[in-house]
Amino acid sequence: MRIGIDLGGTKIEALGLDKGREVFRKRVLTPRGNYAATLEAVASLVAEIGPGTVGVGIPGALSRSTGLVKNANSTWLTGKPLKQDLERLLGREVRLDNDANCFALSEAIDGAGEGAHVVFGVILGTGVGGGLVVDRRVIVGRNAIAGEWGHNPLPLPSGADLPLPHCYCGRYGCIETYLSGPALERDHEMATKEKRSSREIAAMDAVALERYIQRLARALAGVINVLDPDVIALGGGMSNIERLYTEVPRWWGRYVFSDQVATRLARNKHGDSSGVRGAAWLWHETEANSVQRP
Repeated sequence: MRIGIDLGGTKIEALGLDKGREVFRKRVLTPRGNYAATLEAVASLVAEIGPGTVGVGIPGALSRSTGLVKNANSTWLTGKPLKQDLERLLGREVRLDNDANCFALSEAIDGAGEGAHVVFGVILGTGVGGGLVVDRRVIVGRNAIAGEWGHNPLPLPSGADLPLPHCYCGRYGCIETYLSGPALERDHEMATKEKRSSREIAAMDAVALERYIQRLARALAGVINVLDPDVIALGGGMSNIERLYTEVPRWWGRYVFSDQVATRLARNKHGDSSGVRGAAWLWHETEANSVQRP
């Protein structure tokens, strides 16, 4: 049994996979701001599933130097020895990775990027993140920040892109400040003085949506120039905008350093379940079998 945990800011989801087949799923509310209660909630879900390998996706990463959680927007996790504490509670090894990495892995294993050599997974939601998978394995990187494209500057800002918006990370002009759901809402409000949800804006504000599409094309062109992936899979609430899949590839060719762009832009296959599925897949087949062999 592979057990996946998606430790989000508002909910914790648990999944049990038996030979790739879902046999258990449950969601509970995250005890926001309470680290000890969060640990207990995860341990309770794992105990309910039973024996198996455990993978956990978190909205942050483990520091290579300290082993503690860093860059977590669920701030009560930051600076905590989450991996060690979970292993102590569960009495078994835990694989832990960034939630965007888990999304990318899920889509690379049996989702939108199945069979592809290099898959870049993109989260376009409350925040903007990414993960890189090569030959069905997550690339974490020397600093545990591989795929964090959301905190690169938006390429070629001009006109309506200025002034550069301030990002929670302390910098200005990050891709996240232009391409998250809240960023689209701010962009629309600045232009129209009206408050609308990102879903409403995508349906009724063609001008704001066009700005969003062109910005996304510029940002993803940078990813293609560096990584040259076979597939870019989109996830998060903004990935439900159908025009992205036809319009963004029409624009990104202007910024990609190639005479043609064969990279495929794809909508996720597993929706908001991709993160928890990817957490379960942090253990590969041979590893899972060896751990669980009597």
